[in-house]
Amino acid sequence: MKTTQTILQTAKEVKASINFATTVQKNEILTAMAAELLKATPTILAANAEDLAQAKGQIADIMLDRLMLNEARIEDMAAGILAVKALNDPIGRVLEERTLENGLELTKRSVPFGVLGMIYESRPNVTADVAALAVKSGNAVVLRGGKEAYRSSKAICDALRQGIKQAGLNPDIVQLIEDTTRASSKEMMKAKGYIDLLIPRGGAGLIQTVMQEATVPVIETGTGICHIYVDQTTDITQAIKVVNNAKTSRPSVCNSAEVLLVHQAIAKELLAQLATTFQDRVELRADERALNYLPQATLAKDDDFSTEFLDYIMAIKVVDSVDEAIVHINQHSTGHSESILSDDPVAIMKFTEQVDSSSIYVNASTRFTDGGEFGLGCEIGISTQKMHARGPMGLRELTSYKYILKGNHTIR
Repeated sequence: MKTTQTILQTAKEVKASINFATTVQKNEILTAMAAELLKATPTILAANAEDLAQAKGQIADIMLDRLMLNEARIEDMAAGILAVKALNDPIGRVLEERTLENGLELTKRSVPFGVLGMIYESRPNVTADVAALAVKSGNAVVLRGGKEAYRSSKAICDALRQGIKQAGLNPDIVQLIEDTTRASSKEMMKAKGYIDLLIPRGGAGLIQTVMQEATVPVIETGTGICHIYVDQTTDITQAIKVVNNAKTSRPSVCNSAEVLLVHQAIAKELLAQLATTFQDRVELRADERALNYLPQATLAKDDDFSTEFLDYIMAIKVVDSVDEAIVHINQHSTGHSESILSDDPVAIMKFTEQVDSSSIYVNASTRFTDGGEFGLGCEIGISTQKMHARGPMGLRELTSYKYILKGNHTIR
C-alpha cells in the first residue's frame, strides 16, 4: 500500500505535466478517461456490489442510494466527463489588461492552483467528476473517498488513470488515497507545501473537522439547510408541486429542501394539500402554529430548524410575512439554496436582495443547485462561503491567477 505521504509527494512531482498541458492534450485525456470508464463498467459494478453488501446495516438506507452505481449512473459519469471536455479551457484567460502610469504593461491571467485535494464521503461518482474538472483546469488531484465506497472509487480511479496513460500523460496526475483511516484525512489537512487547495465534500461533521483542523487553504462546501418560503400570493397547486420536488425527488442530497415556511394567510389550505401529497412518505415536524393544520405532524424542536436531515423529514413553520421568513432563513440557513414561491414582485425583490445564500430561486425548486444544471459541467462541490468561490464550483473556481508585468528595462 502506498503511504499518503508518498502519494502527496508524487502529486507534487508530476503536477507540472498537467499544469502546463495544452487544451488539445487535456481534451484528449478527457476523451480517453470517458472511454475507459465505460469499458470498465463490469469491474466497477462488481466493486460497487461489494461496497453495498458491506455497507448494508452500517449506513442509513437512504445513504445507500448515494453509494449505489448502475450502468446508467456510470454512463452519466462518462457523459459528465465529456461535458467538461466541451467547456472552454479556463486556463490562460486574460482577466485584466492595462498599462500603468510607470509604463509597465500589466496582465492578470488565470492559472491552475497546482495540486487539489478532495476529501469526500459515500458518493463514488465524485471520483470521476473531480478528476475531470481537475484535468480540464490543469490541476493534479489527490482524492480521498469514504471507506464505505473505497472499492467503487478505486475501480473508477483505475479506469480514469488508464485513460490518462493512453493519452500520453503520467496517470499520477490523478491519485486515490489508499489509507481509509482518519489518519490519511489528517495528513491531507496538514499537507502544506503539497496541496494548494483542499475541498471537503460530505456531511456537516466532515466539513467542520476540515475547516477547524486544516493548515492548507480550504473551501467550505456542502451542508444544505435549504428553505422554501411560500408567499400568500402564490398558486397553491403549483407550490405543492415545487415543494414536493424539492423534498422528495432525492432527499439525500444537499440541495433538497429541509425547511418549509408558509405565510399564515394560506397555511390551512396549503398544509392540508401538502399532507395529502406527502401522505406517509415524509415525516413532518411542525411549529405550534403549523401543528394546528397538521394534526398528524410532531411538534418541532428548536434544532429541527437547524438540521440537515438528508432524509424524508421536513420542518415546517408558519410566518406572518416575507420579512419574518427572511429573518428566519438568515438565522438558520447554511448559505446554500433558498426559494420563494410568490407572484408579488415586492416580496420577490425583498427575498432575492436580503436572503444571504449562494443560490436564490424564484418560483423554482432548490434541486437545481448543481454544476451540471448551471451549465458548469460536473461540479467539484457547492461552496457556502464567500471567499474566491460561491455556489456550484466548476472549472473557473479551480483556477487562481498571476500578474505578468512587461517593461522596457523599467526601474522604480
